[in-house]
Amino acid sequence: MNVFGRSILGISLLAVASTSATAQEIREPDLSGALATGKFAFTVKCAACHGDRGQGTEKGPPFLSKIYHPGHHGDAAFRNAARNGARAHHWKFGDMPPVEGVTDAQIDQIIAYVRALQQANGLF
Repeated sequence: MNVFGRSILGISLLAVASTSATAQEIREPDLSGALATGKFAFTVKCAACHGDRGQGTEKGPPFLSKIYHPGHHGDAAFRNAARNGARAHHWKFGDMPPVEGVTDAQIDQIIAYVRALQQANGLF
């Protein structure tokens, strides 16, 4: 997977080119204040499986999928998955283990970042 970034009109874009012929540009939300903290927590606790900007990896699904729209997987589902793990039910990555060492405050910050990322990329 090739990754490259650029900025257009002050909006950070990350283009992710997979081995397929398609490329997806991921818009980064404004990372001021609490969202910067949420992105940091996401990077430390989630990015290894879900990608540095929620695009997914070979280990875990993308959070920019409509499956993770707040109307389908609400904040409580994210919170529960981080605390208790989650059974594989939409993807074939296997069960998700609980996230070790994540605090409730970090989970809330991560959820806020993921929702802002989803919104910046037109998921809702």
